[in-house]
Amino acid sequence: MTTYRLLTLLLFIAFYSCDSGKVTDIKDYQAFFVNSEHNALAKEDVIFWTNKLDKAPNEYLYMVKRANANTNLFSATGKIEHLIAAEKDLLAANKVTNYNTSGCLKALAHNYISQHKFKEALTLLKKAEVLGEKLRGTQKMLFDVNLELGYVTEAEKYLNSIKNFSDFDYLIRLAKWEDHNGNLDSAITYMERATKISESSNTKSLKQWAYTNLADFYGHAGKIDLSYHYYIKALELNPNDAYAKKGIAWIVYSHEKNPEAALTILNHITSYYSAPDYSLLKAEIAEFIGNEELKQDAFKTYVSQSENRLYGDMYNKYNALLYAEDMQLPEKAIEIAQQEVKNRPTAQSYDLLAWSYFKNGNLEEANTIVENYIAGKTSEPDVLYHMAEIYKAIGEIDKVSPLKEELLASIYELGPTMEEKILKL
Repeated sequence: MTTYRLLTLLLFIAFYSCDSGKVTDIKDYQAFFVNSEHNALAKEDVIFWTNKLDKAPNEYLYMVKRANANTNLFSATGKIEHLIAAEKDLLAANKVTNYNTSGCLKALAHNYISQHKFKEALTLLKKAEVLGEKLRGTQKMLFDVNLELGYVTEAEKYLNSIKNFSDFDYLIRLAKWEDHNGNLDSAITYMERATKISESSNTKSLKQWAYTNLADFYGHAGKIDLSYHYYIKALELNPNDAYAKKGIAWIVYSHEKNPEAALTILNHITSYYSAPDYSLLKAEIAEFIGNEELKQDAFKTYVSQSENRLYGDMYNKYNALLYAEDMQLPEKAIEIAQQEVKNRPTAQSYDLLAWSYFKNGNLEEANTIVENYIAGKTSEPDVLYHMAEIYKAIGEIDKVSPLKEELLASIYELGPTMEEKILKL
């Protein structure tokens, strides 16, 4: 490392150590710790449309309505059973309509996106595109799915086809595109514009989505106070927004180094919202505070939840990392990562495979995957860390230094447990 780079690194570490100012206030978010029966309306909707279907079992519109109600229940509770129930209704609706109605096709595609069945969603959306009904909406979803699959040329084509700088849907996708390409400042600019549109329309669902995504972007940019501000705004719209509360828990843990308060927030969320990855965050925090018993309990909870077959491949990323690192079963991790590459051939999926081979001691294969499928194709901090470790192991130290600098600037995103590992690169 050059003298200049070393000096820059030391200055950054000194700045980072001082820049841990408190941005949260328990009085702000504790008001949202009351569990209300926020999903009662969705439950009533399920019953209402079930009664309708009992009287008219082949009415596909009723199937779609009940699917919407179950999707809302999934969003509110995190329970995978509701998402699968919605899928069954949407499959039935498409069967009744002979897969010839654009709305039904897109509804099922949306469900598959939630399940990370991106290739299945793409097939449905291509059928909807041929039908031509409400084509612009189809094109928007085709951008989403192609980007998720790593088909960037196709994604860009669909993004250009919906270009409209006064359209909320276009701006949020443009923001996602810029973020994908590593242009975070541009991504924030477009997301800010989309947020203003959502506020002008005063549509609660759009504002909710915009606030949490803008909060995420601000967090990535190190603007922690703004990130916190928008998570709070999201909670003011929906006090039960588990995602916004998780965002605040991360700020409290990673930025303010207050793991106990973060665990309090997570325990509150998991009292009404079920998603396996929340247990993994608890395990990470437990590791940070040196509580091995809590860490193992959290891992056991995660494994118990994620083994539910209804999740399918939704937790492949987490499972591959868990088997490769904490459970020290890299062969199993390789198997899962190979499936994820098949499902979703992105740089992030290939990273799972490279890291699993690395953990299995196959440095040559790991490096080959990095060079062919990962390097220069993503700026995600966790991927960059894996690349740096692989480069270090094979002796390509000149490639490690610039990655190390980027990683030190991303410690907030990576979490406190990663700081020591990065400094040792």
